Amino acid sequence: MVDEGFLYVCDYQKHEVRRYRVGDTTGTVVTGGNGRGGRLSQLYNPAYVFVDRNHSIYVWDNTHHRVMEWVKGAKEGIVLAGGRCEGNLLTQLSYHRGVFVDPLGTVYVVEAGNHRVMRWCNEATQGNVIIGGNGEGQQANQLSRLWGLYMAISMSPIVGMIELMLCVLKILNDVELEIRCGDVADEETCSTLLF
Repeated sequence: MVDEGFLYVCDYQKHEVRRYRVGDTTGTVVTGGNGRGGRLSQLYNPAYVFVDRNHSIYVWDNTHHRVMEWVKGAKEGIVLAGGRCEGNLLTQLSYHRGVFVDPLGTVYVVEAGNHRVMRWCNEATQGNVIIGGNGEGQQANQLSRLWGLYMAISMSPIVGMIELMLCVLKILNDVELEIRCGDVADEETCSTLLF
């Protein structure tokens, strides 16, 4: 749900994202809707959507293992991350569990298939691993059974910086939940904002 009261819904079987206003029962197709496929005007089993302040829509295109951006009113999307077949290279993604885009356009993706969280800086041709990526497991440098992503943006008036906090939800032993959090903003990353 965004500020204007819109709700965005991925329709996995219709290969589209619809926007609904409160009380609207049919919605409006805002991405995809051109049948399933791999063209820039199509999606194939979309899952996970993020909408920014400018109403750009970021969609995880599940079957193509890619994150696409659809600028408000666009007829085609732009591939921002992945889209080079499923895999574990820094140019590839594998099985989604969440997507988030920060105010600089940095894309964060949770991958269950690679047990990692990737960061794709604006206009990057490959991502970098910020958490996990060391196989599935219970060690401190490993993730297992990832399920979701939460980014909290907090403003610190003392240093004039927006700090990004990344939290990853893990399911342990089918019963326990563990939340791993870490600060992903530092002077070396593309996610630090100064104003």
